[in-house]
Amino acid sequence: MQPARPTLRALRDDLKLSLPSARQPLDELDHPLLVKARELFAEDKTGHERIRAIDDEILFKVKVQRWRGAVWTDKDLNLPWLVAAGQREDGSMDDFYSALEANAKAARARYNTDHRQPLPGGTYVGHLLPGRDDHDRYQLEAGTRLVRQLSSAIRELTRGSLHDGHEHAADFATFRLGILVRAEDGHETYVAVRITGSVPEDLTAVVLRHVPGCEPADWYPEYALPSRSLLPAEQAWSTLMDPKAAAELLNEG
Repeated sequence: MQPARPTLRALRDDLKLSLPSARQPLDELDHPLLVKARELFAEDKTGHERIRAIDDEILFKVKVQRWRGAVWTDKDLNLPWLVAAGQREDGSMDDFYSALEANAKAARARYNTDHRQPLPGGTYVGHLLPGRDDHDRYQLEAGTRLVRQLSSAIRELTRGSLHDGHEHAADFATFRLGILVRAEDGHETYVAVRITGSVPEDLTAVVLRHVPGCEPADWYPEYALPSRSLLPAEQAWSTLMDPKAAAELLNEG
């Protein structure tokens, strides 16, 4: 299960939060209700309390402090969305969910007035579910998620190769990334990056920029690795690593 995230409408209208840049994924926002939703929906098998008054979609309750929320799960993406939120007023236990039910019944009545084919059931919450803008934002954040994944993997691969002098590799969705570090006492530390598969130039630049201890402008194309020639589907670059950065990376491990 992916981390729970708010719809743009719930973020703006219910939580009263400003939309951050795409470098800040919405599933990482520090709000009590969002933190609780991520906690509750972290595991697929965790039981949840359904909002029984809503019958056209399956919504679940999220409660923390005075905050109340409704979560809907996109089963295709395995992604929980906080689609509505509000605060419990003093002296009231279920005012948010009562208001949600009333609004859903009114939305159903409006829908049936405007459409020839009436909706079954007693409620309609389709207007609360994630729409095109929500999915566009989710895709926009994919770049941030990939860069973070790459950065972490590159650091681990580089550290591993520093330890044993062998190439360490990892598979991603469309390519395989390998890093080889050769360090000898009294000599420069050589680093080679190998990519097998098709990747755009901007992604290659991201990979090279995140290798620790290496200047992004100092990479040069390679036509062979230290132990063999490149295969047709491979491309490689090499440079020298700053020895101080290499030592710090080893100490991290």
